[in-house]
Amino acid sequence: MAAGAPLLQMEQVNKHFGDLHVLQDIDLEVDPGEVVIVVGPSGSGKSTLCRTINRLEPIDNGTIRLEGQPLPSEGRDLARLRSDVGMVFQQFNLFAHKSVLENVTLGPVKVRGQSRQEAERRARELLARVGVENQANKLPAQLSGGQQQRVAIARALAMDPKLLLFDEPTSALDPEMINEVLDVMRDLAAAGMTMIVISHEMGFARSAANRVVFMDGGRILEAAPPEEFFASPRTERAQDFLSKIITH
Repeated sequence: MAAGAPLLQMEQVNKHFGDLHVLQDIDLEVDPGEVVIVVGPSGSGKSTLCRTINRLEPIDNGTIRLEGQPLPSEGRDLARLRSDVGMVFQQFNLFAHKSVLENVTLGPVKVRGQSRQEAERRARELLARVGVENQANKLPAQLSGGQQQRVAIARALAMDPKLLLFDEPTSALDPEMINEVLDVMRDLAAAGMTMIVISHEMGFARSAANRVVFMDGGRILEAAPPEEFFASPRTERAQDFLSKIITH
């Protein structure tokens, strides 16, 4: 990858679900170490955008490149892409019948070919980093939602990804658990992790983002540093969106 080149480039990306045009001519670049937070009303295409980046959703046309290379469509290369692009979902998606430690070591052993010993050492390090090291032998159901989401973050980090995607990682959590997850994400941002985060947490967007991207109706309407976006959004749609969110 050339110095100064973006880690991720999306050019003129379009996606339909039947007659619904969910992504319309999306152009987005993300630099290494950048934290981009995508906001906008429900149904604006935010989650679909996230899911096209690791090909959980195929696109109709346009190009998506990671480190200058177009995304592979299938096979081993696609598996490699998915290990380079980590994803943290709304609903945790942990394996219910495996312990926390097994959840975090599975990918590195199976996909990255790490020895079990090395994977476990690294998993314990990461579980400590997200504050759940004492839960390693429990099953996910024995943990709170906030703890499960922190395990999901550790699991994504265990693959040593180049880019981490977060699809509304706190929306399934009770209010008191939200901050424990956002704090882990703030630490990752401060440590230089490249992140795209879909979130309704405006305080987090203000404090952790390098750039806020506002989507509505399948389009990116604005992209600006947080202080600029929150102080003086340029479009009426963004002004309207923020007035509803900030006043409640």
